[in-house]
Amino acid sequence: MRESLIVISHEPLREFAQAMLLGAKVPEDKARLVAESLVEANLRGVDSHGVQLLNFYIDHILMGCVDVHAEGHVVSESGGAMVYSGDNGLGQVVAHAACEHAIRLAKAHGVSLVTVREANHFGAAAFWSQKIARGGLIGISMCNATPLVPPWQGREPRFGTNPICMALPGAADRSWLLDMATTTVAMGKIFKAHFSGQPEIPPGWAMDSQGVPTTRTEEAIKGMPMPLGGYKGSGLAFMVEILVAVLSGGAMSTEVGGIRIRSRPMRCGFAFFGVDVSRYLPIEEFQARMDRLIELVKNTPPAPGYHEVLVAGEPEWRNKEERLRNGIPLSKGVWEELIKTASKVNAVPPAVVER
Repeated sequence: MRESLIVISHEPLREFAQAMLLGAKVPEDKARLVAESLVEANLRGVDSHGVQLLNFYIDHILMGCVDVHAEGHVVSESGGAMVYSGDNGLGQVVAHAACEHAIRLAKAHGVSLVTVREANHFGAAAFWSQKIARGGLIGISMCNATPLVPPWQGREPRFGTNPICMALPGAADRSWLLDMATTTVAMGKIFKAHFSGQPEIPPGWAMDSQGVPTTRTEEAIKGMPMPLGGYKGSGLAFMVEILVAVLSGGAMSTEVGGIRIRSRPMRCGFAFFGVDVSRYLPIEEFQARMDRLIELVKNTPPAPGYHEVLVAGEPEWRNKEERLRNGIPLSKGVWEELIKTASKVNAVPPAVVER
């Protein structure tokens, strides 16, 4: 039986997301930024980091766990290094300010690292790496999050899904772009399966609450995502935690709140790196070399069952082209959850098409 879908164009969806945030008393400019970041994820097909996050964001705001007016402040700056405090502001607002600093510092010093503490969920990491890349730099972003993932050999959560993302300068929307969780999948994909009423998820995605692998969605919701590649994903999550939490002086591991810990501020940390390519070689040469590298990879004969070799970012570009033309499909379950959340803040949903 095929899943029932709601289809909506990106602009009405952005306006609806913004209206929900405005209803939660988020200032207009900040609501616009958050809505833009979420709908951009939906356009790219990364629905786990799209508007379904509003169900969590709005609840967390209404509980008084987020300061919707805060913008953060510089704690310290030295050369290309900065520590930034988000002051419990909206994650996207804090990330926007920190990325501006990362761009400025990298252009002044060649490389930059802005590490951030005391913030909230910033959406998809790609949105921020691409922002840095549009500043003419290699952009790298990462964050920690709600502790949902056990360390390798453990059965209690200690890490978030702790994503790592890298984007390249030039055509930042159409260049190589890696955005990956340090778990097999982002927790948002499991939530999407839950909202959509899917009883099963693929093997290797999650464990139950006792640390036993499961394909049952409801067991996975109460359980834990699996580290990517076992001890390797666990090591990468630890690396992210060092850069965004230890180095920033912020909340670490179980000190972070969020999706399952909504009764207190999230307190997550970010890290943004900027690398000025022109300090190493002319940007045109860099782009030509990247084109050659991508061509060498894509010229690989496809393995059985595949008709081409894709590089990081390519599926998302294709999704965006298709969804700009034909609208964004959301599962009926996700849409119904959004309608429930909208009712809490008196936001009126737009007309949609069901198919």
